[in-house]
Amino acid sequence: MLLAIETSCDDTCAAVLDGPRILGNVISSQAAAHAGFGGVVPEVAARHHLELVEPVIAAALAEAGVTLDEVEAVAATAGPGLIGALLVGISAAKGVAAARRLPFIPVDHLQGHVAANFLEPEPLEPPFLCLIASGGHTLLAGVRDHEGYELLGQTLDDAAGEAFDKSARLLGLGYPGGPAVQREAEGGDPEAFEMPVAMSRNPGLDFSFSGLKTAVLYRCRELGPEGVEARRADLAASFQAAVVEQLRAKLKRALKKGEWEAVALGGGVAANGPLREAVGQLCEEMGVRLKLVPIALCTDNAAMIGAAARYVEPIPYPDYLGYDAFASGEAKAAVPH
Repeated sequence: MLLAIETSCDDTCAAVLDGPRILGNVISSQAAAHAGFGGVVPEVAARHHLELVEPVIAAALAEAGVTLDEVEAVAATAGPGLIGALLVGISAAKGVAAARRLPFIPVDHLQGHVAANFLEPEPLEPPFLCLIASGGHTLLAGVRDHEGYELLGQTLDDAAGEAFDKSARLLGLGYPGGPAVQREAEGGDPEAFEMPVAMSRNPGLDFSFSGLKTAVLYRCRELGPEGVEARRADLAASFQAAVVEQLRAKLKRALKKGEWEAVALGGGVAANGPLREAVGQLCEEMGVRLKLVPIALCTDNAAMIGAAARYVEPIPYPDYLGYDAFASGEAKAAVPH
């Protein structure tokens, strides 16, 4: 039995797993706390994690119908993410593990998004191509085993989710931007405004969304407040179509460059309906299998961290007491004081 904790950004999450089977998975969103700021405030997120991590762990255990005495190991996201938020989850996990002399398993957040595809029901086995698109990351991963992935391409500037959030703010749609833009776009014309699809002529697999975000800014300035109000749905639909097209085009290019039998999506943007539909059509066209995890496993969650933890070497007690979180790059052990 494994207890997993995820606090890399603004969701406080805990899950209990038995191998690839999810017994309990609780996500406490802080979206309302950050809505007034138009994005996540790191200090606010960390404080809310401090308040929520204990009750969220308790809720996950209750949902699973187990106690801490039945837990055999504790995992937590070690990075990348907001360092203050990560430290709350790491500290909570080490505290639970150390009190019972249990092993601790640090997990890379991005590997967690990949590993969500390993969970029941219908786990996807490597090799497969995984598109991860979230508020902090956009990348293409070649997954050939359970332990890691090959980075095939990544964003050179903004992540897709960040572009959604910032464009939503420009359009007066609030936070989080992804769901708000999708709702507004349902009543709009995706061809109403010409929006740039970056890197379309670049033969590589990298992404760029800063130019698209700037294009939305210029359109809003040209239209003025009243014009934006009148054309908000068209602006949202045109922006969303450009994001989806770039992701779809790079995914298609990656499929042509390698021999992949399946495609998987991960990250919060993977919950976007038009993206899921576009990727579904692409996979049918290319003759490859498409794995779509449930929406609840696209956004940040602890079940995916638990899935990745199964393939990470546990750190025995007390060796992990000096282990630290990392904002980016690779995890490293801190020198014990």
